[in-house]
Amino acid sequence: MEDIIDDYSEDDDLIGEQIQRETTLNQRYEHFRFVADKGQTLVRVDKFLVDRIENASRNRIQSAADCDCVLANGKPVKSNYKVKPCDIITVVMDRPRREFEILPEEIPLSVVYEDEDVLVVDKQPGIVVHPGHGNYTGTLLNALAWYMKDKPGFNVNDPRLGLVHRIDKDTSGLLVIAKTPNAKTNLGNQFLNKTTKRQYLALVWGNVKDNEGRIECNIGRNPKDRLQYIAMPGSEEGRYAATNYRVVERFGYTTLLECHLETGRTHQIRVHLKHIGHTLFNDSRYGGDQILKGNTTTKYRQFIFNCFEICTRQALHAQTLGFTHPVTGKDLFFESPLPIDMEGLIEKWRKLNLL
Repeated sequence: MEDIIDDYSEDDDLIGEQIQRETTLNQRYEHFRFVADKGQTLVRVDKFLVDRIENASRNRIQSAADCDCVLANGKPVKSNYKVKPCDIITVVMDRPRREFEILPEEIPLSVVYEDEDVLVVDKQPGIVVHPGHGNYTGTLLNALAWYMKDKPGFNVNDPRLGLVHRIDKDTSGLLVIAKTPNAKTNLGNQFLNKTTKRQYLALVWGNVKDNEGRIECNIGRNPKDRLQYIAMPGSEEGRYAATNYRVVERFGYTTLLECHLETGRTHQIRVHLKHIGHTLFNDSRYGGDQILKGNTTTKYRQFIFNCFEICTRQALHAQTLGFTHPVTGKDLFFESPLPIDMEGLIEKWRKLNLL
């Protein structure tokens, strides 16, 4: 059994199903279908699919093709097959696509704003947003199912309703939830058209040179580690991403930044800041849980370890969220205070007084 494709859509929606090499085609189920445009230029099918299936790595698609699980017009093809105009490309697996039933769980939910159309919540760190591989319970959507269980017309399992965007498990801050299909369509278009306003606070390693800047380069999955994403400057691989930042406060060996998103890619801030040499403080997935700046004295090392104990996750907070109300047309803007762990971490760096 092999993992072929996993983690569809922003960290949590699982599409990954294991494939047995010996499974025959008539035992397989279609998971994805794409019809090539009339103007489609010749392109390898593995590249064609990796550009269309979010969070699918090229090597896993190649493995799927080796298992006869990638079809062109109903026939298995290898990964070097060239997609032609109007080709029907499908990915099949040995079992139906798994669907998760989100069950109500009595989990505290911090509601910032609510009306008949939208709900804005302030997510605490450590909570996964959506059930997925390894996190089937205890998620924000389980909490939402409990909160909305007595409200007619809302079903958290209805894909036409619910979350419009996501943040990582260990990132805190604001999220908007659509309570009607029209609200979700409208808000989704706002995110797609980049008219929403999102600002994050991030504590990063190092003294950021410029007071403000812009990071613009594609982001894609790290071929050496499927749990990581990497910046791909100058490459056509991955997906376009742009992040603007401004220095809020300097602490010598670390810097507090405001980050404004133009796009919303998986791990975007974490990857972009690492790309410019300023990994998020205590971001274990990207190496920020090591001492990356400073001296080697025992006192300083103890200071850093104490900081890690105060804020046990990446120091990233979705501080503000602004959007146009999908029904009234009114501009709404919300701000979340720093959670206790990041507030304590920043105060500890202030007291160190390296500048």
